[in-house]
Parts: sequence; C-alpha cells; structure tokens
Amino acid sequence: MGFILLSAGCAIGIGNVWRFPYVAGAYGGGAFVLFYLFFLITMGVPIMTMEFAVGRASRKSIIRSFEELEKPGQKWHLHGRLGMAGNYLLMMFYTTVTGWMLYYFYQMLTGKFEGKNTQQVEDMFGEMLASPQILTSAMFIVITAGIFVCSIGLQKGVERITKLMMSLLLVIIIVLAIHSCTLNGGIEGLKFYLLPDFQKVKEAGVWETVTAAMNQAFFTLSLGIGSMGIFGSYIDKKRTLLGESVNIAILDTFVALVSGLIIFPSCFAFGISPDQGPGLIFVTLPNVFNEMAGGRIWGTLFFVFMTFAAFSTILAVFENIISCGMDLFHWSRRQSCLFNFIALTILSLPCALGYNLLSAFQPLGEGSTVLDLEDFLVSNLMLPIGSLCYLLFCVTRFGWGYDKYEAETNTGEGIKLPRQIRGYVTYVLPVLLLFLIVKGLLDR
Repeated sequence: MGFILLSAGCAIGIGNVWRFPYVAGAYGGGAFVLFYLFFLITMGVPIMTMEFAVGRASRKSIIRSFEELEKPGQKWHLHGRLGMAGNYLLMMFYTTVTGWMLYYFYQMLTGKFEGKNTQQVEDMFGEMLASPQILTSAMFIVITAGIFVCSIGLQKGVERITKLMMSLLLVIIIVLAIHSCTLNGGIEGLKFYLLPDFQKVKEAGVWETVTAAMNQAFFTLSLGIGSMGIFGSYIDKKRTLLGESVNIAILDTFVALVSGLIIFPSCFAFGISPDQGPGLIFVTLPNVFNEMAGGRIWGTLFFVFMTFAAFSTILAVFENIISCGMDLFHWSRRQSCLFNFIALTILSLPCALGYNLLSAFQPLGEGSTVLDLEDFLVSNLMLPIGSLCYLLFCVTRFGWGYDKYEAETNTGEGIKLPRQIRGYVTYVLPVLLLFLIVKGLLDR
C-alpha cells in the first residue's frame, strides 16, 4: 500500500488537477477524455512497467540503474544523466506552481476573495505573479517542507506523510465532486465533460487533440525520468509490476476524472467558459466559489486538495533526486538533502521571477515565460524521449532485452504481461513515441 500511494502520489499532481481540466476544456471535453484514457492504457501503463522493472532489477536510482543492467561497453547509462536533468527541470517550475496553490489556499482561508468582483479576482492573480516576494517566499516554503520530509527518511518521512495526504485528498475530492454535481446548471458541465463531441475535436484539430492526449498521459504519470523507477527499486518481488502499474494508473485517473467533476459543473453552473487555459484554476474558480453558498469553505477545501496533490509529487521527485545524490556521490541522506535544498532553491528562482523581474525574457515568443520554456522541455522532450529510452532498453537486444524485462515484470502474484504484447511494444509503441516527440517539436 505504501508503494502504491507513493507512486500514485508521484503521478497525482498538477497534471491531474491543474493541467488536465484546462486541456480537456480546450480540446472538446468528453472526446479528449476518451483519447486520454486510450493513450494512458496503450502507452502510459506499458512504459510504467518498464520504468518499474529497471528500478526493481537494479535496486538503484536512475543515475545508476542502467549501469547495473547494461552490457559492458554500452552507453545506456547516459540516459541516467538525462533523467536527472529532467527531475531537476521538472522541479524548477513545479515548486513555483505548488507555491501558487499554497498561496491561494492561504488567500481563500483568510477570506481575501470575499466581496471581490470578477475583475478584482483576476487582478489578484496578476498581483501575485507580479510580486517576486510572494512567489519566491511560497516557492521557498514548498522546497523547505519537501526537503525536511525527505530528510526524515523514506518510510518515516515520505511514505508516512504521503499516505496521510493521499487519504485526505481522496476524501476531499469526493466531497467537492458531489457538491459540484448537485449545483443548479451543473448537469450541462457534466454533459460537456462526459459526452464526446467530435465536432469540437475537428475544430481544435484531430492531430492536435491526439498529441495533447498523449502528452497528458505521460505528464500525469511522470514517466521517462526515473521518478517512478526509484520506487520500483524499493519494493520486493511479491507482486507483478503490470498489476501495480494498473493500480497506480487507476488511482491517478480517478483523481484526474474527479477533478473534472469538480470543475466543469461549477463552471457551467455559473456561466463561466471551461477553456480558460492555465488561469482556469486561479482566475475562474475563485469567482465560482464567490458565487456559491459557503464558497469560502469549498474554496479552502479545493486549494487544500490542490496543494496536497502537488506536494505529493514534490516529495516523490525530491526523493528521486536525493537518492541519485546518495548513489552518485555516496553522500548520506542528510548531505544529499542539504546540497539539493540549496541547488533546488537556486534553480527554481528563474521560474518564480519569470513573471516579474525576468518578464522581459520571453523564450518561446511574445507573452511566453520561463515556466513555458521549462514545461515545454519537460513535457514535449524529456518525458517522451526518456520513455523511448526505457522502451528501447527493455525490448531490444541492444539493451537489457525483452526476455529479462518480461521476467522481471511478471515476477510475483498479479496480472501477467501477455506474450502477445511483445510485437506491439517492440514495433508500434516506439513509432507512437517518435510521433509524439516530432509533433511536439514541430508545434513549436
């Protein structure tokens, strides 16, 4: 249970409750959800088994796992460096966005949104982004809390806190979803969210929708950079890895889908467009809560849920980063925590300052920010490229080899990897990943 909740905690984060709803809103609601579920099953789960298999067979973090399993003279271990870079880069913007969640929880709890009209709520979001003091302070609190929990140890710190947060998170989202679905007018939001409308897919673009669904499947599961592999290295061989991967994917998908049940009925009940982009959570929903009876309570619960979801991923990826320092430099846990506390604080500053002091730096064109660049590098390049490395390492004779991967995955009790899947993961899945990588680059 600890392994499932830790791994699910890594997967469940802003990809589920911040990114998923606004991407679904932009690409036609229910139709996008179908594409997303399809790619989660056909691409996400197989890649997850591979990351877990490499972790469990090597008993190492990503920085050393390929070295343990590769044949003499091979260079697969270079992916360990890419994976480490991916973990750091993910945290360089994830800590800032988690800080937004934490700050909005404080704002909602203290009643700062009460009595504000739509424009004033939007202005409050802009004021937060324009303040280097607010963004850096919130980011610093997130990093400090994450490193402190990891410094206590895996079971006493990370596992204990994640179990508590995940249990509370599941209760909170169910309560919020029931409340949202019973709002007057919320049924239209449910129709938008759950009934596929392929006309809207045509309007958004079929390939764009497909690519967005693929990217979301990888982003939400944090695949390709060893974030899952580290937990694979900690577990025993009592259960098959396909069964564990399915359990985690189900829990992750449950949170993503229920997040939509909270957001879309609320938006439609109060006449707010669900395709507002990244500002959906921070601009649109505070207005929704202002209109609700007991909105301050519901809003506070929502941003507690958001903060828990994001912080669970922070803990999981921090654990991977800290373990890599211990593997690579033979540091103690405390030494690795201290080094990474300093490194992550410095590396996270550009994103936190990208909306204010560094706003003139627009790396991806007019209006873009440091966060956009870092998100693009992680979501469009590092996650799919890293996943392709895991895939080729596990299924080709030039790497670990399919037979060894299959034996590791099927060790223990639970769902076994069917033999018929070999052709698909060897020949079809690499093509899909290459398409995702090339499409992501061409879109920029």
